Amino acid sequence: MTHEERPATIFNSTFVRPAKFYISGFTNIPHVKYFYVFMCFVYIMTVLGNSLLLSLIYLVKTLRTPKYMIVFNLALTDFCGSTALIPKLLDTFLFDRRYIVYEACLSKLMFFVLFFASLQSWTLVTMAFDRFIAICFPLRYHSIVTKSAIAAMLLFAWAFLLALVSFTVGLIDRLSFCRSLVVKSFFCDHNPVYRLACNDTSLNNIMAYVAFFVAICIPLVLIALTYVCISIALSRIALGEERLKASKTCTSHLILVAIFYLPLVGTNIASVATTSIHPNTRIINSTLTHTIPALLNPVIYSLKTEEVLNSIKKLCRTSMVNLTANK
Repeated sequence: MTHEERPATIFNSTFVRPAKFYISGFTNIPHVKYFYVFMCFVYIMTVLGNSLLLSLIYLVKTLRTPKYMIVFNLALTDFCGSTALIPKLLDTFLFDRRYIVYEACLSKLMFFVLFFASLQSWTLVTMAFDRFIAICFPLRYHSIVTKSAIAAMLLFAWAFLLALVSFTVGLIDRLSFCRSLVVKSFFCDHNPVYRLACNDTSLNNIMAYVAFFVAICIPLVLIALTYVCISIALSRIALGEERLKASKTCTSHLILVAIFYLPLVGTNIASVATTSIHPNTRIINSTLTHTIPALLNPVIYSLKTEEVLNSIKKLCRTSMVNLTANK
């Protein structure tokens, strides 16, 4: 029996809900297990880096500022997003457990992976807002970028994206799957799943574009606009030394933006420009897009900064003093 012929749960003569989907993953790639071992290493380092950053911000009072509230949210998003995806990816392909129950496919994989990826995108927008105010309105920074203002922005992003992703994923539950049940991806990705349906998917297609527009396009445009304003503000700074110092504060954020958005935008442009992209190419790009930013974010943006390094040293000294006092 082929993957496409696996039994489905039939509710009536026109509606068919599959018991399971089959995740195809890569096709005809030699030594592919080395890639999954690499993913295991990525996950371990992601957990360690983001856990360290979360612990530091929680334990060190001097880091409880609006800026580090955003950093905390990004680290939490990276941690949760990687945990939702990579362990299941390793279980699926290293142990060849490619069948996934229909409900788990939609809830545990599709929903959480898409939700945390979207949240990461909007967290980068909040970071851009922080840099915009710091450079364009430095004298008003502390009155505008307050804890309550940042908390409101982050909570709105969580609530809005929760509703958007829930609605987008929930629409799949109205589809009938009476053809292939093979998902040509490395997880239950939205597009590969809904395109397997044999009834009308026009609403799902519309929501796929809406979700992409809201999660990727709007944040990217907002970030671009903030940096246009930042560039204008920097050009008006007379002293070159001050201009360089101000621009350095944006470098780390721009690197995060490039790492996150360039693979996504590149793949979509390639999809429009060419007739098709090989599934393996799309899977590799998608895998790295969902995993590598979470690994690099804490290193690039936070763990190498003077504030965080000083906090680590202070925490280590305090721990050593406590250990010595307890002896």
